[in-house]
Amino acid sequence: MSNVTRFEKYAARAWNFLNEGKSFLPIFTIGVIILAYGANWIAHPGQALLGLAALAIVLPLLLFYMHYDFPLFLRNYLWLPLFIYVLLPWPPGYEPFDWKLAAFAVGLYFFFTVFFWGTFYYRMRIGTPWNNFARFWKLVLKHSDSTSGNAQEQIPKFLLILSLWQWTYRWLGEAWSLPRDGALTWGFIAGVALYAWVLHRHLFDWKPKEYDFFTKDRYPAPTAPLAKKVYVIVIDGMRKERFFEARTPFLDKLRREGTEFTQMETVYPARTVVCFSSMHTGAYPREHGISSNLVIRYGVKVESVFDALRRGGKRGRLLGIAHLIDAFGDDVESITAVMKHDEADPAMLERAIKVVREQDPDFLTVQFIGTDQIGHSRGVFYDDYIEKIETVDGLVETFVRELEASGKLDDAVVIVCADHGQADGIGGHGHLDEGERFVPFFVWGRGVAAGRRVEERHSLVSLAPTVTHVLGCPFPSHAHGPSLVDAFRAEGTDKP
Repeated sequence: MSNVTRFEKYAARAWNFLNEGKSFLPIFTIGVIILAYGANWIAHPGQALLGLAALAIVLPLLLFYMHYDFPLFLRNYLWLPLFIYVLLPWPPGYEPFDWKLAAFAVGLYFFFTVFFWGTFYYRMRIGTPWNNFARFWKLVLKHSDSTSGNAQEQIPKFLLILSLWQWTYRWLGEAWSLPRDGALTWGFIAGVALYAWVLHRHLFDWKPKEYDFFTKDRYPAPTAPLAKKVYVIVIDGMRKERFFEARTPFLDKLRREGTEFTQMETVYPARTVVCFSSMHTGAYPREHGISSNLVIRYGVKVESVFDALRRGGKRGRLLGIAHLIDAFGDDVESITAVMKHDEADPAMLERAIKVVREQDPDFLTVQFIGTDQIGHSRGVFYDDYIEKIETVDGLVETFVRELEASGKLDDAVVIVCADHGQADGIGGHGHLDEGERFVPFFVWGRGVAAGRRVEERHSLVSLAPTVTHVLGCPFPSHAHGPSLVDAFRAEGTDKP
């Protein structure tokens, strides 16, 4: 069941076109051209045809820049093609760089990111202050992941495309010469493409190492349940060291009394829907088909933990925001994300208690989203972020106490984790900047070793096979990595 309207589902999907860098770039660049030249083209249709022809000529550059992300330190390399473009041997008297168009584009970009997104959008969606722009502009300049909010990636990309388009548009209408101007344009585009390919081949090397085996091929199929219930609490976007800085007495208690995995690594790219898809299938993005929050083909392409539980005669539910419906459909219980940030997690808690009471699933994941929302809207290195982590500590305690009072904890395992961390800037996450890669992850409950710290590196893809292992159900078909059961079981407890 869901209290998310059809409009919100489609609005969330539409917003992702503007949020993801790959889709934002063509939308914004073509939008700038239309805004700058549209009135003239209406009056002179022939000019519009020239504009479209010019766009077709520079389209390969747009496609290359859509294909190649330049996150983290790679964005510094984007300025070199722009500088080279300005220094090319242009015809006498021609200025290759139109400062008016550039100023218009940059101004429109900061209006969109700082005022529309960082102020109006967040005010309407989660109730941030009307003066959020005073902080948000700094977050845009520091943001390092390949979203539309990464100024240091988006600005040199669209400036180069617009400049090359304007050069082509002008000379198509004046004295275009294919041997001279065509060779210069396409030769330059080919050089940029080669440059991007070399950079990504030799410098884009920070993706986590993947497990090269399926869980079902290395571990015997579970034959008996180790517990009756598994509850997974995901604190979305909780940066690990900021969690340790916060005052979280209840979460610390669970961590001390259970088993902590100190080197738990998220997946790449570390976007929310991608991470949840890998956590609940055990598969990597190239397998389950969800590679960003912008989901074109709905539903994961492989067996999920919910499918595996059904094969074992059990039932699971995922409680989260509307984005997750795109991956898991009817297995998701969703609530609206359009509410003040201090109301979202209490509403999630209320719904979680209702799901437990009315549906009593064998497996339930609860997504608390407030920390992620504050990280994106206000930044992770401010008191707002710490306060949100401290607030969710109390909400988790309320949820666990409710489980205890209803007898659901008597034979249950509780897992607390984050789906990804967050970096500086607009709470960035995706390309594994500092603070994104390693996440809190600890297990507490029936048969779980107390006070154990597992220092071996693990991946969130192990969540799905671990859940089915505990519940005595088959491993999901494409789950990778080890089940974590052997690492957190107490000495002397029964094993299947």
